[in-house]
Amino acid sequence: MASDPTVTRLTAHIGAVVTDVKLTDLSDAQFERVRDTLHERGVLFFPAQHLSTEEHVAFAERFGPVSPYPMTQLLGGTEQASFIEDTAEKPPSADDWHTDVTWIAQPPAYAVLAAIDIPEYGGDTMWSSLFAAFEALSPTMQELCDGLRVRHCPGAGFRDRVAQNAGDEIADRLVAAFPPVEHPLIRRHPVTGRRALFVTSGFMDHVVGMHRAESDALLQFLQEHAANPNFCVRWRWTPGDVAMWDEAATNHRALADHFPQYRLMRRCTVDGPVPV
Repeated sequence: MASDPTVTRLTAHIGAVVTDVKLTDLSDAQFERVRDTLHERGVLFFPAQHLSTEEHVAFAERFGPVSPYPMTQLLGGTEQASFIEDTAEKPPSADDWHTDVTWIAQPPAYAVLAAIDIPEYGGDTMWSSLFAAFEALSPTMQELCDGLRVRHCPGAGFRDRVAQNAGDEIADRLVAAFPPVEHPLIRRHPVTGRRALFVTSGFMDHVVGMHRAESDALLQFLQEHAANPNFCVRWRWTPGDVAMWDEAATNHRALADHFPQYRLMRRCTVDGPVPV
């Protein structure tokens, strides 16, 4: 009989280390415990799993369909997993608080990230609880935000990073292929119903129906609020570690403090529903 996973909380609001499990051989009972704990804690860490690409994707597929990254699909690729490689010539580019790919109508539900090659120092990743961020707002601010919708798009900064790596033609194709979409500012979790502050850096253009100055002020306040260290957890990677997080409930940030050292990660995402 498979043992029950050991779950160790890391902070009051977010994060837990899960041990006494092998992700390549989870029983149904173990999987249910992992899934329920993920919805409770937002992000889970599984040390020393050393998954192959096939094992990585197979674990993610237990949570739902895994599609290639939109850029991969745009270029005709079918690979479900992608690599994030930082080098002295290709600096890290995810050092801001964000939720993945909110510029599509159905952003990912979950993400799974595996550490392959980790620098001697630096290169940690942080996560923030958007549940905690919402619940810490005053009732008045909660009421103001509830019902507001935000227009999301790839954004100029993201477009420029794509152009730097793949050229202007590909960057322009990306912008044309993914026109702006609208998502609620306050999102109900599709499984638990718990409310979260659905904010992300770089992909939010403006609050629908607000003047630009009003929208900028509100979104800047909410993004800074969501980054409160009391809502956050930080993970120091070792090769073979796996992290999985709930995209409907968290922001994350890949710190760039390892540059110019080499860092290699592999990730995939599970398809999600339309945010409501």
